[in-house]
Amino acid sequence: MKKLTILLAAFLLILTTGCSLEPPGWAKPKTGGDLKNMKIGLSVSTLNNPFFVSLKDGVVNEANKLDIETIVVDAQNDSAKQSNDVDDLMQKGVNVLLINPTDSAAISTVVQSANNLGIPVITLDRSADQGEVEALVASDNAKGGKMAAEYIVQLLGKGAKVVELEGVAGASATRERGKGFHEVADQDLKVIAKQTADFDRVKGLNVMENLLQANPDVQAVFAHNDEMALGAIEAIRSSGKDIPVIGFDGNEDALKSIQAGQLTATVAQQPELIGQLAVQAAHDVLQGKTVEKSIPAPLKLVTKE
Repeated sequence: MKKLTILLAAFLLILTTGCSLEPPGWAKPKTGGDLKNMKIGLSVSTLNNPFFVSLKDGVVNEANKLDIETIVVDAQNDSAKQSNDVDDLMQKGVNVLLINPTDSAAISTVVQSANNLGIPVITLDRSADQGEVEALVASDNAKGGKMAAEYIVQLLGKGAKVVELEGVAGASATRERGKGFHEVADQDLKVIAKQTADFDRVKGLNVMENLLQANPDVQAVFAHNDEMALGAIEAIRSSGKDIPVIGFDGNEDALKSIQAGQLTATVAQQPELIGQLAVQAAHDVLQGKTVEKSIPAPLKLVTKE
């Protein structure tokens, strides 16, 4: 009798384990044009940044037009929290994931989990290093970095001494903007210092204060986003210096600062458009259509003139 009980328990364990390999019904792809009761899960790197608030608004507004529900979560620039948030979104039964990664490497595991469950993934502004992504909707970050360097050369001439404020170390946008910038800067400028300020305004101020002390001869600053650029401006103003600062994103505060004669220029993205294009791509994917792997949003250099 005891042996029979053990054998029965073993059989049930095998049966249960075998069933657990099958994705739950809600996680299976739903395509073919029936979009009733579809849900988008949107994970944003941080909502403490006007750029990503605009990106989120673009997603939510476009989804509302298409009568698709959106569940939004804020990673607060914490890659571990973002992974947990995306896991939660999958448990809530979203049909497609829109992810703006905090860290392109760290997000790869949950992208692969979504792949295993058959949940399509679209990334916004930043890519995932691994896993299958239906599309990346983003500006050409490398091109934008190059535009910033070319503008500094135009403004100050070749050989100008420049400080670079870098974004979050693991973000693809940081790598790409830096790469594009250095394509020109390494030839025509002199980058005397670079340091991360994590895309954050307060950190941009603090880092810039330290860099000014260590590099009093700096002639220009390139920041990988507007928030750091605006922080750098405060540090420069406090020092009594007049140093041109070029940012990246084109958020509302940056555009106001340019008109006020403070920020020199920004490489402007269109975050709401990025959000809209991502939802349109998700809509196509849910209908079983093929979308482009890279969906670009145009860039432009904004100055006061």
